[in-house]
Amino acid sequence: MIAQPQSQSMSVADYLEWEPQQELRYEFVWGEIRAMTGGTIPHNLIALNFYSAIRELVRNKGCRTFVNDVKVQVNEAGLYRYPDVMVSCDERDRANLKLIQFPTLIVEVLSSSTEAIDRGDKFAEYRDLPTLQEYVLIRSDKIGVECYRRREGSFWLYQPYGEGDEITLESIGFKGAIALLYDDVDLGVSRA
Repeated sequence: MIAQPQSQSMSVADYLEWEPQQELRYEFVWGEIRAMTGGTIPHNLIALNFYSAIRELVRNKGCRTFVNDVKVQVNEAGLYRYPDVMVSCDERDRANLKLIQFPTLIVEVLSSSTEAIDRGDKFAEYRDLPTLQEYVLIRSDKIGVECYRRREGSFWLYQPYGEGDEITLESIGFKGAIALLYDDVDLGVSRA
Protein backbone atom coordinates (compact mmCIF):
# COMPACT_ATOMS: atom_id res chain seq x y z
CA MET A 1 0.00 0.00 0.00
CA ILE A 2 1.04 3.57 -0.57
CA ALA A 3 1.42 5.92 2.37
CA GLN A 4 0.65 9.56 1.68
CA PRO A 5 1.70 12.15 4.26
CA GLN A 6 -1.04 14.14 5.97
CA SER A 7 -0.55 17.59 7.44
CA GLN A 8 -2.10 16.56 10.74
CA SER A 9 0.02 15.44 13.70
CA MET A 10 -1.07 14.03 17.05
CA SER A 11 -0.01 12.04 20.08
CA VAL A 12 0.13 8.23 20.12
CA ALA A 13 -2.91 8.06 22.43
CA ASP A 14 -4.90 10.38 20.16
CA TYR A 15 -3.90 8.35 17.08
CA LEU A 16 -4.94 5.04 18.64
CA GLU A 17 -8.33 6.50 19.55
CA TRP A 18 -8.86 8.43 16.28
CA GLU A 19 -7.65 5.98 13.62
CA PRO A 20 -10.23 3.15 14.11
CA GLN A 21 -13.00 5.67 13.46
CA GLN A 22 -11.66 6.61 10.02
CA GLU A 23 -12.70 5.17 6.67
CA LEU A 24 -9.07 4.96 5.53
CA ARG A 25 -6.17 3.36 7.36
CA TYR A 26 -3.38 5.58 8.64
CA GLU A 27 0.16 4.74 9.63
CA PHE A 28 1.64 6.71 12.51
CA VAL A 29 5.26 7.79 12.17
CA TRP A 30 6.67 9.87 15.02
CA GLY A 31 3.62 12.07 15.47
CA GLU A 32 2.68 12.30 11.80
CA ILE A 33 -0.26 10.40 10.33
CA ARG A 34 0.04 8.97 6.83
CA ALA A 35 -2.99 7.85 4.87
CA MET A 36 -2.76 4.44 3.24
CA THR A 37 -4.08 4.44 -0.30
CA GLY A 38 -4.92 1.59 -2.64
CA GLY A 39 -2.31 -0.48 -4.42
CA THR A 40 -2.26 -2.06 -7.86
CA ILE A 41 -3.89 -5.32 -8.88
CA PRO A 42 -0.51 -7.13 -9.07
CA HIS A 43 0.33 -5.81 -5.57
CA ASN A 44 -2.95 -7.12 -4.20
CA LEU A 45 -2.72 -10.51 -5.93
CA ILE A 46 0.87 -11.06 -4.77
CA ALA A 47 -0.07 -10.33 -1.15
CA LEU A 48 -3.07 -12.66 -1.38
CA ASN A 49 -1.02 -15.38 -3.08
CA PHE A 50 1.59 -15.17 -0.32
CA TYR A 51 -1.13 -15.37 2.32
CA SER A 52 -2.74 -18.35 0.60
CA ALA A 53 0.59 -20.16 0.27
CA ILE A 54 1.43 -19.96 3.98
CA ARG A 55 -1.92 -19.79 5.79
CA GLU A 56 -2.52 -23.48 6.56
CA LEU A 57 1.12 -24.09 7.40
CA VAL A 58 1.31 -21.30 9.97
CA ARG A 59 -2.13 -22.07 11.34
CA ASN A 60 -1.06 -25.65 12.01
CA LYS A 61 1.92 -24.26 13.97
CA GLY A 62 -0.35 -22.13 16.17
CA CYS A 63 0.51 -18.91 14.35
CA ARG A 64 -1.78 -16.38 12.66
CA THR A 65 -1.42 -14.57 9.34
CA PHE A 66 -2.67 -11.05 8.65
CA VAL A 67 -3.09 -9.17 5.35
CA ASN A 68 -3.10 -5.37 4.92
CA ASP A 69 -5.66 -4.27 7.50
CA VAL A 70 -3.80 -5.11 10.72
CA LYS A 71 -1.20 -2.72 12.03
CA VAL A 72 2.03 -3.56 13.80
CA GLN A 73 3.19 -1.56 16.80
CA VAL A 74 6.85 -1.10 15.98
CA ASN A 75 7.29 0.72 19.26
CA GLU A 76 5.03 2.43 21.78
CA ALA A 77 6.75 5.78 21.34
CA GLY A 78 5.43 6.55 17.90
CA LEU A 79 5.66 3.93 15.15
CA TYR A 80 2.64 2.03 13.86
CA ARG A 81 2.77 0.51 10.37
CA TYR A 82 0.52 -1.59 8.12
CA PRO A 83 2.59 -4.39 6.54
CA ASP A 84 1.20 -6.12 3.47
CA VAL A 85 1.40 -9.54 5.18
CA MET A 86 2.41 -10.38 8.72
CA VAL A 87 2.67 -13.56 10.80
CA SER A 88 2.60 -13.70 14.59
CA CYS A 89 3.45 -16.87 16.50
CA ASP A 90 3.52 -15.16 19.87
CA GLU A 91 0.80 -15.99 22.40
CA ARG A 92 0.88 -12.39 23.66
CA ASP A 93 -0.69 -11.26 20.35
CA ARG A 94 -3.69 -13.60 20.74
CA ALA A 95 -5.45 -11.18 23.11
CA ASN A 96 -4.85 -8.13 20.89
CA LEU A 97 -7.85 -6.95 18.89
CA LYS A 98 -6.42 -3.90 17.14
CA LEU A 99 -2.71 -4.46 16.50
CA ILE A 100 0.18 -6.90 16.54
CA GLN A 101 3.15 -6.29 18.82
CA PHE A 102 5.24 -9.46 18.41
CA PRO A 103 5.47 -10.42 14.71
CA THR A 104 7.62 -13.31 13.52
CA LEU A 105 7.52 -12.47 9.81
CA ILE A 106 6.74 -9.23 7.94
CA VAL A 107 6.24 -9.01 4.18
CA GLU A 108 6.08 -5.89 2.03
CA VAL A 109 5.12 -5.98 -1.65
CA LEU A 110 7.22 -3.38 -3.41
CA SER A 111 5.92 -0.69 -5.73
CA SER A 112 7.75 2.22 -7.31
CA SER A 113 6.20 4.64 -4.80
CA THR A 114 6.98 2.58 -1.67
CA GLU A 115 10.20 0.71 -2.49
CA ALA A 116 12.58 3.25 -0.95
CA ILE A 117 10.57 3.39 2.30
CA ASP A 118 10.16 -0.40 2.47
CA ARG A 119 13.89 -0.99 1.92
CA GLY A 120 15.06 1.90 4.10
CA ASP A 121 12.92 3.34 6.88
CA LYS A 122 10.65 0.35 7.42
CA PHE A 123 13.45 -2.22 7.44
CA ALA A 124 15.43 -0.09 9.91
CA GLU A 125 12.32 0.22 12.11
CA TYR A 126 11.31 -3.44 11.88
CA ARG A 127 14.80 -4.62 12.86
CA ASP A 128 14.11 -3.25 16.35
CA LEU A 129 11.25 -5.73 16.84
CA PRO A 130 12.85 -8.45 19.00
CA THR A 131 10.49 -11.21 17.82
CA LEU A 132 10.90 -10.50 14.09
CA GLN A 133 12.86 -13.32 12.44
CA GLU A 134 12.41 -12.53 8.73
CA TYR A 135 11.61 -9.51 6.59
CA VAL A 136 10.53 -10.28 3.02
CA LEU A 137 10.33 -7.90 0.06
CA ILE A 138 8.39 -9.05 -3.01
CA ARG A 139 8.64 -7.21 -6.32
CA SER A 140 5.41 -6.37 -8.13
CA ASP A 141 6.96 -5.28 -11.44
CA LYS A 142 8.91 -8.50 -12.13
CA ILE A 143 9.58 -11.83 -10.45
CA GLY A 144 11.87 -11.34 -7.47
CA VAL A 145 11.87 -11.89 -3.72
CA GLU A 146 14.40 -10.77 -1.12
CA CYS A 147 14.52 -12.25 2.36
CA TYR A 148 16.39 -10.83 5.33
CA ARG A 149 16.88 -13.34 8.18
CA ARG A 150 17.87 -12.41 11.72
CA ARG A 151 21.06 -14.01 12.97
CA GLU A 152 23.08 -13.42 16.14
CA GLY A 153 22.88 -9.91 17.56
CA SER A 154 22.09 -7.26 14.98
CA PHE A 155 23.29 -9.31 11.99
CA TRP A 156 20.80 -9.99 9.19
CA LEU A 157 21.44 -12.49 6.39
CA TYR A 158 20.30 -11.47 2.88
CA GLN A 159 18.88 -14.12 0.49
CA PRO A 160 17.57 -13.14 -2.97
CA TYR A 161 15.28 -15.39 -5.02
CA GLY A 162 14.54 -15.19 -8.73
CA GLU A 163 12.45 -16.85 -11.39
CA GLY A 164 12.39 -20.64 -11.01
CA ASP A 165 13.71 -20.58 -7.42
CA GLU A 166 12.22 -22.24 -4.38
CA ILE A 167 11.73 -19.84 -1.48
CA THR A 168 12.63 -20.87 2.06
CA LEU A 169 11.24 -19.04 5.07
CA GLU A 170 12.93 -20.44 8.16
CA SER A 171 10.77 -18.53 10.64
CA ILE A 172 7.64 -20.46 9.65
CA GLY A 173 9.16 -23.57 8.06
CA PHE A 174 7.92 -22.75 4.54
CA LYS A 175 9.38 -23.96 1.26
CA GLY A 176 7.65 -23.26 -2.03
CA ALA A 177 8.13 -22.21 -5.61
CA ILE A 178 8.42 -18.49 -6.23
CA ALA A 179 5.84 -19.02 -8.98
CA LEU A 180 3.17 -19.48 -6.26
CA LEU A 181 3.47 -15.80 -5.40
CA TYR A 182 2.95 -14.69 -8.99
CA ASP A 183 0.05 -17.01 -9.88
CA ASP A 184 -2.43 -15.13 -12.10
CA VAL A 185 -0.39 -11.91 -11.81
CA ASP A 186 0.06 -9.93 -15.03
CA LEU A 187 3.42 -8.17 -14.84
CA GLY A 188 2.92 -6.60 -18.28
CA VAL A 189 2.35 -2.98 -19.23
CA SER A 190 -0.47 -1.20 -17.42
CA ARG A 191 -3.61 -0.66 -19.47
CA ALA A 192 -5.39 1.70 -17.09
